[in-house]
Amino acid sequence: MSYEEMHMAANDTIAKVVFAGMRFLMAGLMLIIGLLLANRKSLKVTKRQFRFLIVFGVIQTALQYFFFYNGLAHTSGMQGAILSSSGTFFTVLIAHFFYRNDRLNGAKTIGLIAGFGGIIVANWGQSFHFVFQFNGEGYMILAALTGAIGTIMAKEMAIGIHPFALTGFQLTIGSVLLLLVGLPQMQPGAIVFTPLGWVLLIYSAFLSAAAFALWYSILKYNKAGEIAIYKFITPVSGAILSAMFIKGESLNMAILAGVALVAAGVSAINFKKKGNGTDCPKKEDRWPEIQILFDNNVISSYFLGMNLL
Repeated sequence: MSYEEMHMAANDTIAKVVFAGMRFLMAGLMLIIGLLLANRKSLKVTKRQFRFLIVFGVIQTALQYFFFYNGLAHTSGMQGAILSSSGTFFTVLIAHFFYRNDRLNGAKTIGLIAGFGGIIVANWGQSFHFVFQFNGEGYMILAALTGAIGTIMAKEMAIGIHPFALTGFQLTIGSVLLLLVGLPQMQPGAIVFTPLGWVLLIYSAFLSAAAFALWYSILKYNKAGEIAIYKFITPVSGAILSAMFIKGESLNMAILAGVALVAAGVSAINFKKKGNGTDCPKKEDRWPEIQILFDNNVISSYFLGMNLL
């Protein structure tokens, strides 16, 4: 709706990057200003934490959405939906090697299969091609990978930083980089700001602030490999909301079947024995080799190296 209202061309990737930068900058400032008014102490971070926040903002916001929008412009609808959802798989996989108490098991495997199946079924009928372009499918995979790395970083950093402050700093830092990249390349008139357009921008910024802040709050106290499955709900929910609010879109059996499969995947993850509680991360829960990486202040280079894989 925002793209249509602001007359952004469907293939104008730079305009979408700039719009995302504006949305995330507003979202980040909403959270920071809100904390300044309500809980100023939660904004205090050490120099070491702030260095990690810069790396986190670059990975989780700037790189992820740069790869996402540029990759999406060179992939089909179904391929884009599937590859963007692969971030859930990467999160579960990284958590398996990162935390001793978050190993890949039968329930997670069933959840992943059902979730991916739901995404495929919900997007059934869209074009799909067995091709690979680095600036298309490759960028989508990198977007998913950076998002997964950012999830683990967020869980670790939430130990010492309030989740809302973590979200505000991350969105603000990452959005500034998106705007620095996008604004010089944007063509005049690529985005037309109307009164309704401003309302939609502010509304989307509020949604981003709320969604990320709540996600990091939940992530702090739960296992990343388990709650990551819930991200399969996002594209399916998008299909349902599109059918409700966008002209020409409608609910069909494929979308309903996709919802059922995603629900089955989430149910599989939540079907577990008694005694499994929350999981605020502790050093002893990490594998020794990775614990050394954190304790020796080389987290930034470690995650940047993984980002290039």
